[in-house]
Amino acid sequence: MNSKISLTQGVTAGWPICLGYLPIGLAFGVLAQKAGLTPFEIGLMSVFVFAGSSQFIAVSMLSAGATVASVIITTFTVNLRHFLMSSSLSVFLGREKRTKLSLFAYGVTDESFAVNFIKFKEGDWDLDRSLVVNHIANFTWITSTVVGGYSGQFIPERAFGIDYALIAMFICLLIFQLRGREYVITAIIAGILAVILSLIIPGNSYIIIASVLAATAGVFIRKS
Repeated sequence: MNSKISLTQGVTAGWPICLGYLPIGLAFGVLAQKAGLTPFEIGLMSVFVFAGSSQFIAVSMLSAGATVASVIITTFTVNLRHFLMSSSLSVFLGREKRTKLSLFAYGVTDESFAVNFIKFKEGDWDLDRSLVVNHIANFTWITSTVVGGYSGQFIPERAFGIDYALIAMFICLLIFQLRGREYVITAIIAGILAVILSLIIPGNSYIIIASVLAATAGVFIRKS
């Protein structure tokens, strides 16, 4: 297919993702700057991690004085869902070159996965157009976080409710996941366990433990 057509269709499919990334990326940049990161460091994090929820968590944990090991383990656990997303997309990309697949895999996020998966299922989609979706989103995210990091020095601490951005984002993510009784029960178990364990276990490891225990409970609830 003509590369110009692939570019145009990819941008058309991906621009809503970019609009969503702009405010969240700016908010993340400001929060990261308040946590002590420079715009350059924020940009590097966005390039090498490129996972909004994990980056928010990492900055929050760093601000709270968490150890490097805790940050790595927590963000790794949060990002395990990328294995599932990549597996779902792989059925459409089995014969593609590994170089392109590696570039594609780097850009898979919740939002780009949703757009590309639907397009692939509809049948009129290919790797070139999905790469455009992934990487215009990537470019928007990196740029917005760096701009937010630079702008953070001009924004007073806790101004505009930016410090609430992380909490608000995860509340939204939680609500979108509540698709049935077992999801609600699992979320409640996770919340209760996190509160109880935070009073018993020092540091931030209680988050991982509560998540794993609640997820395990959710499996048994679904089977019952």
